[in-house]
Formats: sequence, structure tokens, C-alpha cells
Amino acid sequence: MDQRSPRDGRVIEELGYYDPMCPETDARVSLKSDRIDHWISVGAQASDKVAVLIKKYGTNGTHLEQQKAALERLGKRKEYTFVPEAPQPKKQEEPKAEAPAEAAPAEEAAPAEEAAAASEETASE
Repeated sequence: MDQRSPRDGRVIEELGYYDPMCPETDARVSLKSDRIDHWISVGAQASDKVAVLIKKYGTNGTHLEQQKAALERLGKRKEYTFVPEAPQPKKQEEPKAEAPAEAAPAEEAAPAEEAAAASEETASE
């Protein structure tokens, strides 16, 4: 961009893009290295942040191998489609597990019945 143009003004030439939403850090930047080299050779000056991106991902960048690996991982990720497994039917519990649970209330009811029978005997006397 021309320094004198407004922030959202006319662009001279797009030299790449930065996508902050990309899950792979090294795949977030895509630059046209040959055009960047041309503009720098004719006197263009990159801002501080863009200069860092050019240093990492430009013609002789320090992170070019990591960028290729990240792009490859993203390519494989797009080919993969998640297929959910069919839910397995739940097994019914065996009656043996329920039997002790039923026995406990019956045992609790027995002392209550004995107390009721004892009170009836007392009332009839």
C-alpha cells in the first residue's frame, strides 16, 4: 500500500495474506516471495510486523520447512471426514443385581410388622 493512502484505501498490489483463524500457526501466512523481492529492490519498506513475516516466510525464510509441514497437515485434515460410531445398545441388568435391593426393604418392613403385631396383641388384652 502507498503510505499516503488511507488505511482501507486502494491497494497497489497484494503480496500475500495472513489468516489468524488458521489452526496451524505456520500455515497462517501466504506470501508471494518473488513480488516481495521486487518491491523491496525498488525501495519499498515493510512495516515492522510485515518485516518479521517476510524474514520467517519470505524467499530465504527461517520457517519455510515448518510452513510446508503445516500446510501438508492441513491438507490431510481436509481429506479426513469424521464418521461417528453407531451407539451400542445398553445391556439390561441381570435380575440378580436387583434381588439384593428388593431384599433390603423387605427386611426393613419385617420389624415394622412385628411392632404392629405386638401393638395389636397389647390392644386386644
